[in-house]
Amino acid sequence: MNKITHSIIVNSLLCLSFIVQANQTNHETIPPPRKLTAEQAKVASENYQKYCALCHGKDREGHANDHAPSLRSKSLMESGVAHQILRPMSYGRKGTAMGGYLDEVGGPMTLAETWDLTYWLYEQAGYERLKFSTNPIHGDIKRGQQVYQENCTSCHGENGEGVTAPALGNQSALAHNTDEFIRHAIREGRQQTPMPSFKEKLSSEDIDNITAFLRSKASGWQEPKTILKELPKPEQYVINKQGKDPDFSLTEGLYVSADDLFAALNSKKKMVLLDTRVTSVWQNAHIEGSIPFPYYADLDETVAGIPKDVQIVAYCSCPRAAADYTINKLRARGYTRTAVLWEGIFGWMHLGYPVTRGDIEGVND
Repeated sequence: MNKITHSIIVNSLLCLSFIVQANQTNHETIPPPRKLTAEQAKVASENYQKYCALCHGKDREGHANDHAPSLRSKSLMESGVAHQILRPMSYGRKGTAMGGYLDEVGGPMTLAETWDLTYWLYEQAGYERLKFSTNPIHGDIKRGQQVYQENCTSCHGENGEGVTAPALGNQSALAHNTDEFIRHAIREGRQQTPMPSFKEKLSSEDIDNITAFLRSKASGWQEPKTILKELPKPEQYVINKQGKDPDFSLTEGLYVSADDLFAALNSKKKMVLLDTRVTSVWQNAHIEGSIPFPYYADLDETVAGIPKDVQIVAYCSCPRAAADYTINKLRARGYTRTAVLWEGIFGWMHLGYPVTRGDIEGVND
């Protein structure tokens, strides 16, 4: 080996070492949150299985339905939990299948229960919490957009809408997550999920640039306030009571298409529509005439007022998981005239079919 070759190799190793060091970020750890009592942990565990396991998996592994993320990933659960978990659990992610589970927005849990479930998830993961800065991360937004398009669109979508991975352009997510939280996710990935670590692929500067680009998507956003609607009464469950039976031709003996359902509604056919999502998202937008019938609800309470001789159609946003789950429970109880909307409500809206919503302050219907 001559001196020139040796010098090139040494310089290359020095450059590689510099890049690796630049991509290493050390964080202090912070004390764990309060310890749950045995009773609090028991209730939190039950609430997880009741409300979360359908999409996030029975063991918090994620991606059971609707690309719901893992809730045991190291990089997530060490990221200064709790607010990054508490806020979406409480208020949902608008524009996604994640509804709000806090009673203040129409969900089934009290504030204390959402806090306990957040702490329970942290305890189950078993990782130390890292101390993250709340300062903004500065970067070249235009360059960040370019790097994002080159590395992230196949999973997260060209506009951050989410394809096979969570929506990064979601405004509530950007509002609740700090820049350092976003940067850490890009650097470290999400263990046990398809999200890889980019700290060995991208420079620290480009990771900052993507973070700044994503943050720029939250600029100027204001969330309208939903005024909760009064829930339908049993006498309102059956729509078009004088109408004829829709007599759907069901695919696989279970699924009805959005086209067929819309035609039946347009023809004033008699039926019951069940919105099987958490009630808070029914408040935001639902197919007119549907009743909130959450997949986790006690059937002894919710079936009251629903006759067995009327066509029932359930829908969710998964696009079918919660509705399938609900209809299977109803069929086990003898409700045979049942169906599931194949496209789910997002597919329904994407096809241009109408939804109604609660009143929104400052917005005219």
